[in-house]
Amino acid sequence: MDTPWELVDLDSDFSRAPQDRPGSGRTPFDTRPRVVIGCAARPVAVPAEAYDVLLTGVKDAPRPWVSCADPRESADRLCDSVTASPDAATALVQVLRLGRNLAIPERLVAESLTYSALQGGTAFRHWLASTPHGTARPAERPVRLAREGDRLTITLDRPWVRNAVDAATRDALCEALTVAVADTSVARIHLRGSGPAFCSGGDLTEFGTSDDPARAHRVRVERSPAALLARCAGRATAHLHGACVGAGIELASFAGRIVAAPDTRIQLPEVAMGLVPGAGGTAGIPRRIGRHRTAHLALSGMELTAREAWSWGLVDEVTPSA
Repeated sequence: MDTPWELVDLDSDFSRAPQDRPGSGRTPFDTRPRVVIGCAARPVAVPAEAYDVLLTGVKDAPRPWVSCADPRESADRLCDSVTASPDAATALVQVLRLGRNLAIPERLVAESLTYSALQGGTAFRHWLASTPHGTARPAERPVRLAREGDRLTITLDRPWVRNAVDAATRDALCEALTVAVADTSVARIHLRGSGPAFCSGGDLTEFGTSDDPARAHRVRVERSPAALLARCAGRATAHLHGACVGAGIELASFAGRIVAAPDTRIQLPEVAMGLVPGAGGTAGIPRRIGRHRTAHLALSGMELTAREAWSWGLVDEVTPSA
C-alpha cells in the first residue's frame, strides 16, 4: 500500500509557479487514504482544504495553522504517529474531511460507523491484547442531578476512576440530557465532574467487550449524550478541571460555553489505540478549532493545557472557579 502520509515542505515548494504548488491540482474533497501535512517557517497562502495539518514556527499562528518550535521536527513526529496507526490515522482525516459538509447528527453517524469498522481492525485488537484493563468499578448512581430554580446541574460522579464513562454513565447522561432538552423551564445547564478530574474518557474495562461492532454502532447513535447536548447547547456550560481525555473533551465540546480550571489537561488518545474519537470528537471539536487542529490534536496525541486550549478557541474561559 502507499505511504499513509504526504509531507510537504512549503518553504521550498512555495517557490514554484502557482499551478505547480502542492495542493493546486487537488479536488476540494480528497478521498485518498493519506494524511497530508504541510510545514513552513511562517504561514503562507496555500489552499488549506488540500491539507489535513498545517505546521509553522510562528508563535500564536492563526487558524488553521498549528504553532510549534520546529515545524519539520514536529512534522516528522506526526508522520511517525501516522505510520504507527495508518488505518486509524487515515480514517480520522477522511471523517474530518467528510464532516465539513454534514450537519452534527450526520457527522456523529459517520464517526460511529468509522469507529465500529476500526473496532474490528488488527491495530485495535493488538492494543486490547497488550493493555491491562483492570477491574470494573461501577457506581450505583454515576450521574447526579441538582435543580435550583431554572438551573440544572449534571455531575459525573465516579471520582475513583476520574469519571470514566462506562455504559451506565452514558445511559444516565442520556436520561439527564433528555430531561434538559424537553424541559424548556431549564434555562441553564451546568455539566461538571466530581473529584480530581472532569472526565478521563471511556472506561477501559469495557473496551472491546462488545463482539458485535454493528450493534455497537446502533447503540452509539441511539444513546448519544453528544447529540442531546448539541440540542440544548445554547443553555449549556461545561466546567472542566483535571483530566479531560477522549470522551471528556468530546462531550464538552458540544456545550455552548466551556470554562476550564488552570489544571485542565486535554487529550485525544484514540488514534494510538487503533481507533478514532467515538464520543463525538470529530463532530464537536472541529466546530470550535477547525478540522486541521483537530487532526493534529488526535494524530499527535499531544496534551493541551487550559491556556493552550483557550488560545485555540477550544475553551471560552480559564478561571480558578471553573
